[in-house]
Amino acid sequence: MDTTSAPPSLGGRTALVTGAASGIGRACAEALAAAGARVYVVDLSAGPAGELAARIGGTAVVADLADPRAVDALPDDADIVVNNAGLQHIAPLHEFPPERFAQIQRVMVEAPFRILRRTLPHMYRQGWGRIVNISSVHGLRASPYKSAYVTAKHALEGLSKTAALEGAPHGVTSNCVNPAYVRTPLVERQIAAQAAAHGIPEDEVVERIMLDRTAVKRLIEPAEVAALALWLCSPAAAYITGASLPVDGGWTAY
Repeated sequence: MDTTSAPPSLGGRTALVTGAASGIGRACAEALAAAGARVYVVDLSAGPAGELAARIGGTAVVADLADPRAVDALPDDADIVVNNAGLQHIAPLHEFPPERFAQIQRVMVEAPFRILRRTLPHMYRQGWGRIVNISSVHGLRASPYKSAYVTAKHALEGLSKTAALEGAPHGVTSNCVNPAYVRTPLVERQIAAQAAAHGIPEDEVVERIMLDRTAVKRLIEPAEVAALALWLCSPAAAYITGASLPVDGGWTAY
């Protein structure tokens, strides 16, 4: 039997997923739990995190990832880390609020760094670990009005590659998943902001802006991103590390 093509069995593994109460994070938590992992459901929203944790047999961990002390108090025994939590702000660079820029870097760059700093020793001791960083097509390309988000995703790419090089001798892989626009609450909130920034009606935002640079003209579903994240934890992906895997409908093919 060729076990490399079998669905991953994560029984006995522990996963930590940030931003896990909705969107991509929720889909990743569900997929990892279905594969047998015990999941730390890390989110700022206590109610949704608790509901999901109860349903998948995980553990809810309520934390504000913009607070370094809260990040440093997260569990350190994860075999799998999915750095997913993120936020967005749309504004021209010269009008971008500095405090908002800093907050986005704390949540999307510093928090992943602190989480890996805490969990890598456990992975190294057991000789196995999987780091899946939910980056974005904006980790590979830029768009106007998103200076903080684009900066953070590019930084996450660098962090992921560094973790890949350091982790390889210890059986730890680190990769980025790079989706274009996913049907999540974050994207839904962007529609109004993009409409205001570009001066167009909201009903034109998806077609004219979000799907303008993709060959496949639809939003991605969270479960599609989660399926790739789960595959990166499988034996079939053991030799893949330091990679950035676009799930972008052809955006980066141009």
